Amino acid sequence: MTEGSVNADPAELAKFSELAHRWWDTESEFRPLHQINPLRLGWIEGMAPLQGKRVLDVGCGGGILADSMARRGAQVLGIDLATRALRVAQLHALETSTPNISYREVSVEALAAEQPGEYDVVTCMEMLEHVPDPASVVRACATLAKPGGMVFFSTIHRNPKAFLFAIVGAEYVLNLLPRGTHEYLKFIRPSELATYCRAAGLEWASTRGLQYNPLSRRYRLSSDTSVNYLVATRKAP
Repeated sequence: MTEGSVNADPAELAKFSELAHRWWDTESEFRPLHQINPLRLGWIEGMAPLQGKRVLDVGCGGGILADSMARRGAQVLGIDLATRALRVAQLHALETSTPNISYREVSVEALAAEQPGEYDVVTCMEMLEHVPDPASVVRACATLAKPGGMVFFSTIHRNPKAFLFAIVGAEYVLNLLPRGTHEYLKFIRPSELATYCRAAGLEWASTRGLQYNPLSRRYRLSSDTSVNYLVATRKAP
């Protein structure tokens, strides 16, 4: 990433801003996020109890995860570069009186320069596959975490099965996501993410897969990381 540039794809920001008004509609294009949120929230809290912690949610979108972490007792900042999605997040927090939450339109790299080592927990979910330079995001997340702090990522594996399930299946057959949500070449193999994490000083702590059952229309966490997967890392003390 060149100095002075922003690590974001304008087309990706436009895509999520266009859908902003539908973020909190549980039957909209964001239905999968609402369905997986209890799973990822429970997994995060099992690794890093949230009560009283200072938490950063990177690429927060409309605030689905950020809001739920605040309701578990964390002091949460959600950041994103999609202006309209952030406004929806702010409005939802006001309407529902969510405690201890704020939002900022700022890149993770800029915030890392401003607030290094400030957060007990950093989450970056469903974002790395949408940015031009995912390694830069990982580095910034590591910088923002306190020594010994936890940093969580979720993304999509790059392999033929992931193409079939995450793009063909989710976007074209089951219509779980709008067509064009994902680009296969931006998917990230776990080995690649592990390399980014090691270079950023993050120790790989745990990995879980996320699977969808089209018959029950339910998601579950599993040991199968061949398509969607979540990673917990710890910054060196």
